[in-house]
Amino acid sequence: MAAPVARGECSEAALAAALADVPELARLLELDPYLKPFALDFQRRYKKFNETLNNIGENEGGIDKFSRGYESFGVHRCADGGLYCKEWAPGAEGVFLTGDFNDWNPFSYPYKKLDYGKWELYIPPKQNKSQLVPHGSKLKVVIRSKSGEILYRISPWAKYVTREGENVNYDWTHWDPEHPYKFKHSRPKKPRGVRIYESHVGISSYEGKIASYKHFTYNVLPRIKDLGYNCIQMMAIMEHAYYASFGYQITSFFAASSRYGTPEELKELVDTAHSMGITVLLDVVHSHASKNSEDGLNMFDGTDSCYFHSGPRGNHDLWDSRLFIYSSWEVLRFLLSNIRWWLEEYGFDGFRFDGVTSMLYHHHGMGQAFSGDYHEYFGLQVDEDALIYLMLANHLVHTLYPNSITIAEDVSGMPALCSPISQGGVGFDYRLAMAIPDKWIQLLKEFKDEDWNMGNIVYTLTNRRYLEKCIAYAESHDQALVGDKTLAFWLMDAEMYTNMSVLTPFTPVIDRGIQLHKMIRLITHALGGEGYLNFMGNEFGHPEWLDFPRKGNNESYHYARRQFHLTDDDLLRYKFLNNFDRDMNKLEERCGWLSAPQAFVSEKHEGNKIIAFERAGLVFIFNFHPSKSYTDYRVGTTLPGKFRIVLDTDAAEYGGHQRLDHSTEFFSQPFKHNERPCSLLLHPDLGTDQCPTFC
Repeated sequence: MAAPVARGECSEAALAAALADVPELARLLELDPYLKPFALDFQRRYKKFNETLNNIGENEGGIDKFSRGYESFGVHRCADGGLYCKEWAPGAEGVFLTGDFNDWNPFSYPYKKLDYGKWELYIPPKQNKSQLVPHGSKLKVVIRSKSGEILYRISPWAKYVTREGENVNYDWTHWDPEHPYKFKHSRPKKPRGVRIYESHVGISSYEGKIASYKHFTYNVLPRIKDLGYNCIQMMAIMEHAYYASFGYQITSFFAASSRYGTPEELKELVDTAHSMGITVLLDVVHSHASKNSEDGLNMFDGTDSCYFHSGPRGNHDLWDSRLFIYSSWEVLRFLLSNIRWWLEEYGFDGFRFDGVTSMLYHHHGMGQAFSGDYHEYFGLQVDEDALIYLMLANHLVHTLYPNSITIAEDVSGMPALCSPISQGGVGFDYRLAMAIPDKWIQLLKEFKDEDWNMGNIVYTLTNRRYLEKCIAYAESHDQALVGDKTLAFWLMDAEMYTNMSVLTPFTPVIDRGIQLHKMIRLITHALGGEGYLNFMGNEFGHPEWLDFPRKGNNESYHYARRQFHLTDDDLLRYKFLNNFDRDMNKLEERCGWLSAPQAFVSEKHEGNKIIAFERAGLVFIFNFHPSKSYTDYRVGTTLPGKFRIVLDTDAAEYGGHQRLDHSTEFFSQPFKHNERPCSLLLHPDLGTDQCPTFC
């Protein structure tokens, strides 16, 4: 982080009061003294968090009870076979339930109005005690607005919504199966070093169609396990009417997307992953919501201010979506209950929170460069209602399941985002290191290989806040989308269509592309953070881009798929990249560099294009030079003794040229080099575009 411009120091008395109010604020200020002028901001945030938590305790019986809203809101079968229904619609003049069960009579089952904008309805069972509204029935909430308008809505708490045929809108389907899925496996232990496989069920087949939960469970999970990933991040699970939104325009927050299958099939997917020791995270979107009203939250009660800010503040101009009012009691209940629902009902092990930057600031990050000046992270531009919600969400997740993982997608670099709440932080476990993929794309787009700046690469990979953990990644789904290019495509472009066969000689483009693809991923994995992420298919250099069916491509599914079969073809070079990704992950599993202290970089030589560093008892050496190999190259180390090669990008099984003899033993000498007490001599050759790793 850049050194911030100092704000006027707070008085000693004020600082003492802040330190007294925030239990471990002294630790945060010890780690980063530049935050001292902002101690009062941390004090205010922490006190507001505690005040909200105490209010929940006094008025709702605690956050445990408060976060179980899904047990009463929506539609529920009672023990006597009757149905209990409850909604929050403060702007409604009347609320009714209709559906198949009453031949869609809109007014025959009116709700009773309660205090604080709540409405409830009890429907007794039939005389034979059977359910009046059986599993699979179609339902609607009918709202009579204050202007007299009659609106047909889906309950915000609906657990399953479906779209039939060519219908534009989704229907609310009552989900109450006679034999719900029963989990067979316990949650896996929290990984010491998290290796995330970013996944999208719908595109997980090579066929031009929407894949299913079942397909992912039986065909993709075994691949993920084999590749050595210990965590999957599930995208586009929360129901979204528009498939091409990649799951980021949510319409039904409690419903698992029906386009892939049923809720029970998603539970089987999570349970099967757990049986493999794989942690499962949900990509949760609480930063905004779809503008849809007939099958979304928008205008639920006939007003624009039910779940969202009224007027311009309630609209995200860039995303064309609605923005939650986080200070609202019932919105807090809704969102916190939503967090708990996915943990309890589906067995998810944590969340990647999308759009955190948009939540944290009133400007939503739009038009902001975020220079690192600490004034950018405090003051009136911060939406402290949203920040307090995030603190509450992290508190809830880690109280319910202490081994859960939360990840923030934040581009701003807000200090203490991943510090404990007791220090005045927001409480996330990790943040995404979003500058890293931008750096790789910038290098590939704007610079020749020989002009890459080694110091700048190292700076980008190591520029993170001390003790705030980062998820490093060379590319994610963002780079795969149409309009951009994956790393493989930037490196090899059109030649991927013609020269990826092992039956054809290496061309210079394919050769260098394959070698750099491995090196970029390894240096990102080993140097860039405390966790690693890969988007599905990118591990083997998936050809082409990702584009969902839409009018602009004639609703084609051709690019909305992942061609995993390419790695199974021994005649194609994709297998080399796949093999390397697998062995890279398995080496991390064995050596644990992601959970080790940050690496010590002993060399970043611009002329030689060499980067060397140590982490977790390993010595990593990268030769990025496009044309030079080096004989008897000396590298510094703290480690005395014997070394051997444990991973080599130049190995034959990874599509390399086998320039190093892996049976060779290397011995470090008490010869100081690059500020390290020992050094070892690499012989005979450190080849161009090569990265041997030693232990």
